[in-house]
Amino acid sequence: MSDIFTPDFKPHPYWWDETPPPAAEAAHAPLPERIDVAVIGAGYTGLNAAIAAARAGASVLVLDAEAAGFGCSTRNGGQISTSVKPDFEALTRRHGRDRAAAILREGEASRDHVGRLVAEEGIDCGFSVCGRFHGAHTPGRFEAMRRELETPHPVLDTGAYTVERADQHAEIGTDAYYGGAVYPRVASVDPGRYHAGLLDVAQRAGARIVSRCPVAGLERVAGGFRLATARGTLFAEKVVLATNGYSGPLSPWHRRRVIPIGSYVIATEELPQALMDEVLPTDRMLCDTRRVVYYYRPSPDRRRILFGGRVSLSETDPKKSAVRLHDELIRLFPRLTGTRVSHSWVGFVAYTFDEMMHVGNDEGLHYAMGYCGSGVGMASYLGMRIGQQAAGLAQGATAFDGLAFPTRPFYTGNPWFLGPSVLAYRLLDRLGI
Repeated sequence: MSDIFTPDFKPHPYWWDETPPPAAEAAHAPLPERIDVAVIGAGYTGLNAAIAAARAGASVLVLDAEAAGFGCSTRNGGQISTSVKPDFEALTRRHGRDRAAAILREGEASRDHVGRLVAEEGIDCGFSVCGRFHGAHTPGRFEAMRRELETPHPVLDTGAYTVERADQHAEIGTDAYYGGAVYPRVASVDPGRYHAGLLDVAQRAGARIVSRCPVAGLERVAGGFRLATARGTLFAEKVVLATNGYSGPLSPWHRRRVIPIGSYVIATEELPQALMDEVLPTDRMLCDTRRVVYYYRPSPDRRRILFGGRVSLSETDPKKSAVRLHDELIRLFPRLTGTRVSHSWVGFVAYTFDEMMHVGNDEGLHYAMGYCGSGVGMASYLGMRIGQQAAGLAQGATAFDGLAFPTRPFYTGNPWFLGPSVLAYRLLDRLGI
């Protein structure tokens, strides 16, 4: 097993090499006794919320149990998808045509928000509208893609088009797929640099960021909330819960509604340029039609491949998950046999029972979570919107407001059902169903 690892292998995100987690604020600095808006979680959701609320004139304190960005905000692959998982027909059945169309447009708004934010604030994070290639892992899946894209989308101008198997080497250097589709509106970032930029913007906006300061208690009191932290107690008029896949016992109601799922990623060692260009000839994001999804991309400098997927049900040892990802990488790209792994890590995304992201406000307790794999864009966008809502701004309204946030009987935050579900999905993928 050790043969697949480089001598300087690192069990942490590739992004941290250039942008390590920020140092904590000095422990002796006292917390304020009162604050307008307390944000719990310093990832994309929390920082975008903090920026919006602070710029609206609120005093804002952001608290995180770990280093700011320790969670999936610096552990993802950097893909900014415009997708909402349920399609227009499914959303129409649930919510009616007008609400369905509005929800789908929020997906595009999320990408536009990130692009506008990085441009206006000068965040150097490699933002690029590079597109995504979606490979069909069976002939049947390719024919389904073809039929879907032959009919114009009822709401969005996706610009998507199919790529025949005979032509797919212009997109990806593998014969493992039976053609695919290109979605040209998808964007990418370096997630570590993006988060660092958000952190800087939030601080310049006036928000205070306190990391490694877990919130142990959240109590509703007259006029707001009392927060018990590792560094004392404070009062907040409004609270933004921005914990997503790292939501814990602080709010059992929310914990019962999000399903934390491990998403595992490896980075290869640096590859010869000719090999890199053969295997991944474009800068697109890539994924495929399997239910147990894999996603991958070239590193921003086009020297490595970053390859991720859900290869384990509970394993968090990055060396063990690296072996499984490496095996899958070689299966797709036999030309990479012998390529070693330089980094391996895991982050926790949050799914929901209806495969929808959710926002809400329970009498001053605001939240956005459950991005279902579209977290870079949606966490940023919905974080901004709930920050506006917490500051009392009308433009904070979203198409997700007021939607029921479902759970299931007996679910308390431990996804015991994932094991059988993932095993069944893997079997269906192998059978090509």
